[in-house]
Amino acid sequence: MNILVGISGGVDSAVAAHILKSHGHNIFGAMMKVYSGEYKNTIANSCYGTDKTKEIADAINNCKSIGCEFHLIDVSCEFNKLVFDKFKNEYLNARTPNPCVLCNPLIKFEVFPNKARDLGIIFDKFATGHYVRNEYDENIGKYVLKRGVDPKKDQSYFLYALKQETLKNVLFPLGNMTKTDVRSYAALHSIPVANKQDSQDFYSGSYSELLDVSNNIGDIVDKFGNVLGQHNGLHNYTIGQRKGLLIAYSEPLYVIGFDTKLNQVIVSTKDDTYNKGLFATNLTWTFWDKPECKFNAKAKIRSAQQPFDCEVEILDGNSARVIFDLPQSSVAPGQAIVFYENDIVLGGGTIDCSI
Repeated sequence: MNILVGISGGVDSAVAAHILKSHGHNIFGAMMKVYSGEYKNTIANSCYGTDKTKEIADAINNCKSIGCEFHLIDVSCEFNKLVFDKFKNEYLNARTPNPCVLCNPLIKFEVFPNKARDLGIIFDKFATGHYVRNEYDENIGKYVLKRGVDPKKDQSYFLYALKQETLKNVLFPLGNMTKTDVRSYAALHSIPVANKQDSQDFYSGSYSELLDVSNNIGDIVDKFGNVLGQHNGLHNYTIGQRKGLLIAYSEPLYVIGFDTKLNQVIVSTKDDTYNKGLFATNLTWTFWDKPECKFNAKAKIRSAQQPFDCEVEILDGNSARVIFDLPQSSVAPGQAIVFYENDIVLGGGTIDCSI
């Protein structure tokens, strides 16, 4: 089988490609080029780390060690239009978007493989190094997206928007492996980046530079409107943020909201970060064609947290009210909520506001 593998400069995609090649498949390695020219005003380093030149060099070396072709495929125009422009608009409206949730269904699993075909690369399946499982269930005649077996590395949260037509054509070789397994495999097979540190930061520079805006200084206030300090631009703060507030107070303070009209960051103590639920929009269902009007599920509002119990009420075809069994801290508008039944990804949506 001919398989296109999304290659980065890291160990995960390299091991995924090596595993597939060891199974006798013909592998083509391909990397997304998401930047154009100087990338200070894009979010290219979410894909490339802080040094895109080194990441590309590492990706080329990975392909050489595996024995497969390397292709750098330019998706920068689509990335800027479909991901970065929305990312920027959300931040400038005091919301907290998730670039990976935006990029995966639109760019990585659609534009990217389609452009590879346009370039003449002939392949049957597309594979990545995500820690997630994709299994075909003959009883229901569907592909089922499941959490990766490594709870610390599970990436199903970022892939909830993948549809059946996409899932039938993708492979995730690392879904049943832990990160320790992956590094051990890489070392055993002399993959050059076996011990390379994982990329941690989405963006390490100034968000004013990233978003191409000036810092619009305003007040930091408590929930009663009392001025406690000053902020250097709403885009530099997120719901639940504690560090960097520079306010002396008897208890730790956290960002709990924004007033965009008054250009204010609203802060309070830990107790006020908890919410009983949320409203979600832009719903997408991976497992169901159409969900029930009301159902119980597990959910995540952050990628790293363990799923919690909730009740979901569908308000119309594209929005829902979600009530948590136990209050959850720091519900951030713009982020994703993802629904699960045990390990199965049901679907998800975009958090609109907390309750």
